[in-house]
Amino acid sequence: MPEAMPLEQIIGTWIAAFLTLAIFSFLYRDNPIYKFAEHVFVGVSAGYGVVITWREAVVPDLIQPLLDPGAVDLAGPNYVVLIPGALGMLMFSRFFPRYDWLSRWPIAFVMGYSSGLAIPAAIQMSLLPQLHATLLPVWPNGDTSAWMAFSNLLLFVGVLCTLAYFFFSREHKGALGVASKVGIFFLMVAFGAGFGNTVMARVSLLIGRVQFLYEDWWLALVRPWFGG
Repeated sequence: MPEAMPLEQIIGTWIAAFLTLAIFSFLYRDNPIYKFAEHVFVGVSAGYGVVITWREAVVPDLIQPLLDPGAVDLAGPNYVVLIPGALGMLMFSRFFPRYDWLSRWPIAFVMGYSSGLAIPAAIQMSLLPQLHATLLPVWPNGDTSAWMAFSNLLLFVGVLCTLAYFFFSREHKGALGVASKVGIFFLMVAFGAGFGNTVMARVSLLIGRVQFLYEDWWLALVRPWFGG
């Protein structure tokens, strides 16, 4: 066992390696070891989320503005925070079936507030840039090369054909039918690219865990026991 490695790091590496192998054991079949690792992961994630919410949201945004305003650069207590605090407390009414209807108020507030923030952001970050991308030059000029013009034209045609596929007011025959079939091709390309991106992300996670098992656990801790 390497003497230079701290004991805490050695214990942490062994625990991480055990849990990683326990999760990988599901590749063979569902078993109690996998369930144990799964429950540990869910429990630790939930506990971590509670602690982060308490330290990063409840304390600085509710408790300190009321009880210690100087810690958050306030001249005096801010009683306005009692409103979101009360809405947050109403969420716990879900644990009491007789009063669980009270939780609908904070849920409705959160959904409305989140939608109000998400819709403008989605329009500015997704819809408007995509609209702008369909208005780019499709003919080469001094600022646009032939390849960029072809790419802009391909994007423009793809958008029109995809929209034609979702136009259900008329039967897809003739030119509309041809455009909708081309739109299906563009949709499949988009879905394939999205799926490929998801697979690459999962493979990247797998590579990271395999590297951890081989370098941090096997080479550093296990192999020295066998004289390696």
